[in-house]
Amino acid sequence: MVMKASLQLKLGQSLTMTPQLQQAIRLLQLSTLDLQQEIQQALESNPMLETSEDDDQAADATSAEDNSNQEESASESAAEPATDTSPDWDESENGPDWSSETEIPDTIPDDLPVDTAWDDIYQSAPATSARNDDENDHDFETRNSPTETLQDHLEWQLNLTPLSERDQAIAHALMDAVDERGYLTSAPEDIHTGLQEDSDEDPVELDEVEAVLHRLQHFDPPGVFARDLQECLLIQLNQLPPETPWLSQARLVITHYINLLGNRDYAQLLRRSRLKEDQLREVLALITGLNPRPGDVIDRAEPDYVIPDVIVRKHNGRWRVELNPEIAPRIRVNAGYASLIRRADSSADNTYLRDQLQEAKWFIKSLQSRNETLLKVATRIVEHQQGFLDHGEEAMKPLILSDIAQAVEMHESTISRVTTQKYMHTPRGIFELKYFFSSHVSTDEGGECSSTAIRAMIKKLIAAETPKKPLSDSKIAAMLGDQGIKVARRTVAKYREAMHIPPSNERKRLV
Repeated sequence: MVMKASLQLKLGQSLTMTPQLQQAIRLLQLSTLDLQQEIQQALESNPMLETSEDDDQAADATSAEDNSNQEESASESAAEPATDTSPDWDESENGPDWSSETEIPDTIPDDLPVDTAWDDIYQSAPATSARNDDENDHDFETRNSPTETLQDHLEWQLNLTPLSERDQAIAHALMDAVDERGYLTSAPEDIHTGLQEDSDEDPVELDEVEAVLHRLQHFDPPGVFARDLQECLLIQLNQLPPETPWLSQARLVITHYINLLGNRDYAQLLRRSRLKEDQLREVLALITGLNPRPGDVIDRAEPDYVIPDVIVRKHNGRWRVELNPEIAPRIRVNAGYASLIRRADSSADNTYLRDQLQEAKWFIKSLQSRNETLLKVATRIVEHQQGFLDHGEEAMKPLILSDIAQAVEMHESTISRVTTQKYMHTPRGIFELKYFFSSHVSTDEGGECSSTAIRAMIKKLIAAETPKKPLSDSKIAAMLGDQGIKVARRTVAKYREAMHIPPSNERKRLV
């Protein structure tokens, strides 16, 4: 068999994403914090980019290109390369931006001694002095120091507690078994076994572990080192003043009838505790004031602050949408570096500057495209959800990605990227753009009702229910049906669970 080589020509179409398009798509789906980091990396890696405080210069991304074109035309007319490549500064547009902090002297003395320093003649700009008032007496480390954990708080108290070395070792073993809620996750018997294995001589007794545990249970916050919820509540009750009203009755309920209390079986609780209804109400008020998770008081996570991408305001009766100017620094092309590029020069330095200038233009254009797309999508969302801005969640209309995609003539994938991790500041709060999208439910009149509006209605009905007889999911579905909204009981249960609202048996209260 003989194989022959041959050439064949085939025509076909394929979709190729250019690096510029890939960069634009990547910037489009970045959150505000990620975008700030991306811009900072671009400023550090590309010398053609610089920050600008001037809105006009920041918005004009083609000014550097005009300067480079002027420089290129000047180089073509010259017979030899110019030795002075500095641009002709125009004070009205491209003049140097002198800092207002340093004052430039009008005249310099002619006879300046050789051994005289500049600061001896002209005083430099004063440094920012530290304020002595209490409001600003916080240094950088204090404002940005890490949050104290529960273990740190317990360790600090342990260092102030007079204990022997033996008891200190037992206390550290008990502290290692405390979780973030403040509960003891290991039984004292298990801790005692571990201490015996680590001790070569004079083994630790279980009574010693119990004694140290009892000592640690008096630490702050009240209720730490408890083995279960019942012990946690009793520890807090024991630390209250003896003259606290209803203290003994609260101990009785927690000690013997905590299961009935958890199931909200108030009828059995009244009969077994032999308390009257008004007395049990006072006891429950005292118990509900306790903290079932004492560790949360100390061990708190750092708050996450949301920076809105767009801001919605009502001006002259109309809703206006604008980009948040603080989400990213303003950048522009450095006119000084751009003017150094020569068209006829093919040196390595000139090629490097030309490539960096092109990348800078692409980056700025991608940022502008991102902002324009974000503003366009946010404007369409506000136009569609004006009822929510005027009247609240119950007036939310159904909205899906394809509706906005058709309105702005873009693909649904683009709308999905724009609305992910992007936030809108409204008079009703800060919401992610995806919050305004929801499915619909049919109504008796043939219309549609948003699932977000149904959640708001369910929340409103539950807030107005009688605590003694809370509404069941079937009753809520029937009440929504009376308003013309067709919702099944399991749909109500799904929406209720999504809002972290407990079922009716757990919402029952004694009032």
